[in-house]
Amino acid sequence: MVKYGIDVSEWQGDIDWSAVTADFAIIRAGYGKELSQEDERFQSNYEGCKDNNIPCGAYWYSYATTVEEAQKEAETCLKVIAGKRFEYPIYLDIEEQRTLSLGKAAVTAIIKAFLDKVESAGYWVGLYMSASPLSAYVSESVRNRYAVWVAHYGVSKPSYSGSYGMWQKSSTGSVPGISGNSDLDECYVDYPKLIKESGCNGFTTEPSTKTVRLTIDGTTWEGELHKV
Repeated sequence: MVKYGIDVSEWQGDIDWSAVTADFAIIRAGYGKELSQEDERFQSNYEGCKDNNIPCGAYWYSYATTVEEAQKEAETCLKVIAGKRFEYPIYLDIEEQRTLSLGKAAVTAIIKAFLDKVESAGYWVGLYMSASPLSAYVSESVRNRYAVWVAHYGVSKPSYSGSYGMWQKSSTGSVPGISGNSDLDECYVDYPKLIKESGCNGFTTEPSTKTVRLTIDGTTWEGELHKV
């Protein structure tokens, strides 16, 4: 089943989340490698989603041109999102031309450095890119390894021929609760189910069995309750 969502940042201003009708939201957590670059609306947008039962994920906009910078960005991202729960992946947003100009091998290494570090901290991770650069600057092994969120506007479907879980289809959508244009997305993967079952993104897996004790008239029975 297709889910219809939005992605937002501080550029959307003060959002009335009680009026938003999206199935999900991807929130910009920040950009760059400094803690001061946390998105100014990240906290309020996260709380707005949680208060209104809108499943959410997050993304981090990258300026990295080296593996070391990508790892530093990942560390900063982890500090910003710590202690929160996300039903959708944590995405790395690669758009900067100075990064893409480094070529496929370097871009692939930068992406892998960031995503591996965030993944190792217990998050379900993914990559956001436009359709053409995604094919041209990222190795197939990396594109197949992580969740993919592809951007392509004004088409009936993305030109990207690889598999993807989410498509950013427009940057000029109209959404209740948001003034001005909003990005519109479609999602084809049940990320909330997968993420919760895997115990990622702040969720924990429930044990398959639970010990139960029952006392009646002074007699105690003990056994295991199995999850089915």
